[in-house]
Amino acid sequence: MIGWILRVLVAAGLLGSAWVHWVVWDDWAGDMAVVGPLFLVNVVAGVVIAVAVLVWRHPLPALAAIAFGLATLGAYVLSLTVGFFGVQEQFATQEELWGVITEVACVVFGAALLLPGVRGARRASSGAVR
Repeated sequence: MIGWILRVLVAAGLLGSAWVHWVVWDDWAGDMAVVGPLFLVNVVAGVVIAVAVLVWRHPLPALAAIAFGLATLGAYVLSLTVGFFGVQEQFATQEELWGVITEVACVVFGAALLLPGVRGARRASSGAVR
């Protein structure tokens, strides 16, 4: 049961981040040469990984969610500090706040999915033999 709850939380984080990036792309990022396409990649990747987390009970989707969250947070930190392909952010909008929250959720809940107790419970619930 805890594995299912964690998968739902990871998927919610991924879909939340995808939604934030879609909104920001539609608002202003779509006009940026590099950042615009990267935002769309983020939207698609968030949805694809969310589906994988929900339907594939394997460590790879959880690892992908963690990598997604870390990469997106890393790009955002760059945009706050030195700039990211011409974008300089200031952490001033609700989209930025929700982006950080959803991406941290990807990392934290994705890592929790990899814990041995959760993996063991997942195997036991799926009927797999050790």
